[in-house]
Amino acid sequence: MAMARNTKFQIAMYPWFAFGHLTPYLHLSNELAERGHKITFILPEKTQSQLQHLNLHPTLITFHPLTIPHVDGLPPGAETASDVPFFSHHLLATAMDRTSDQVEAALRALKPDFFFFDFPYWAPALASKLGIKSIYYSAVCASAVAHHPPPGRQVSKDSTLTTDVPPPGYPSPTVVLRSHEAWMVQFLFAPFGEGVNLYQRLTTGMKGCDAISIRTCQEIEGPFCDYLASQYGKPVLLTGPVLPKPLPTPLEDRWAQWLGGFKPGSVIFCAFGSQNFPGKDQFQELLLGLELTGLPFLVALKPPTGAATIEEALPEGFQERVGGRGVVHGGWVPQPSILSHPSVGCFVSHCGFGSMWESLTSDPQIVLVPELPDQILNTRLLAEVLKVAVEIDKEQNGWFSKESLCRAIRSVMDEESEVGGLVRKNHAKWKKTLTGQGFMSNYIDNFVQQLQQLLDKK
Repeated sequence: MAMARNTKFQIAMYPWFAFGHLTPYLHLSNELAERGHKITFILPEKTQSQLQHLNLHPTLITFHPLTIPHVDGLPPGAETASDVPFFSHHLLATAMDRTSDQVEAALRALKPDFFFFDFPYWAPALASKLGIKSIYYSAVCASAVAHHPPPGRQVSKDSTLTTDVPPPGYPSPTVVLRSHEAWMVQFLFAPFGEGVNLYQRLTTGMKGCDAISIRTCQEIEGPFCDYLASQYGKPVLLTGPVLPKPLPTPLEDRWAQWLGGFKPGSVIFCAFGSQNFPGKDQFQELLLGLELTGLPFLVALKPPTGAATIEEALPEGFQERVGGRGVVHGGWVPQPSILSHPSVGCFVSHCGFGSMWESLTSDPQIVLVPELPDQILNTRLLAEVLKVAVEIDKEQNGWFSKESLCRAIRSVMDEESEVGGLVRKNHAKWKKTLTGQGFMSNYIDNFVQQLQQLLDKK
């Protein structure tokens, strides 16, 4: 029996244990709660305290903590991707899969209308058994999702997935992984949990769900979304960027005072998300590249792999040379607030999906230093399709030099630069579109209507 229109939904959400997934799921939860829907957010127990401040509707958004099962090789107390190095993420995936009994018990008690998920590939079968609609909600770009070959296509480590040639029918000749980046794709086929690799994990979830949903918009990634809908034969629902509304709290004094000491548009801000920088050598090359620009810079990075602190990873004599014009901070910083400061003129980013949207809706010029495959695809979208950013040149082994970083920054910061003028013009156009009155709220309203239509098909 079809439900009445304007029904308030009961929703359960279970994202991958990484803040790049947990946070966007919570941002979406806030938007849905603002419209009166009730959400139960399933997450690791200790992670609740780290996300509680982002819950803007605690009467409608309830955290349901899980106990993370023991997995041999996973450090005690590890609950998120930030707690373990990248090469141990497959163990965290095993831990997530071992929570299925806890998740089933929660769903039986909650009886939600929808179950949103991404990495737990068993979610659609569980939801179907309990009479719940399952929504594969991607917190990464549509172009990355579209790189997973559609159902029925033969795939192997030697397939066209890892070459300069996109899959047949793929909607973009530029948003692809280059042949020398093929090694980055190999983790798709490496074990990612017990008896499953990442490729199987993601495509099984998309094959089995009732609808695929993506945190993107038609204006930016329309061809990729249409491609997915045709290949998977099911609705692809878009939520828009789902960026949090700016908080009224001012920038912390230490950052406001430091940034205020430089002229408008002169400071480089560099941040690469919540995970560790891959290695000390590249970490130092990054800092030396920033030093080489001669411009003031603020770097917010975790210590690189193999270093306990930021201080021990700094290049020799670095602090003495840069003095007060360069700050390297190993803790959290309020990225949106820093990007909105008038002194910041360039954002050097890894181009994680959240940072991608934040960069597009801010004024600073964009230089991209991607590491993971989805970040590379985000980067190609911004640099080669939208032409709002510059991607750093890398060697065949994936490394970059201080000279290439300096060159990329100078290309967008120099007033006389032709490249800088082009990306500045395009960036301004897209910022105006994305921040226009009603743009994001209209996406959420339409998304809610599509959920209702999906529920009415019972």
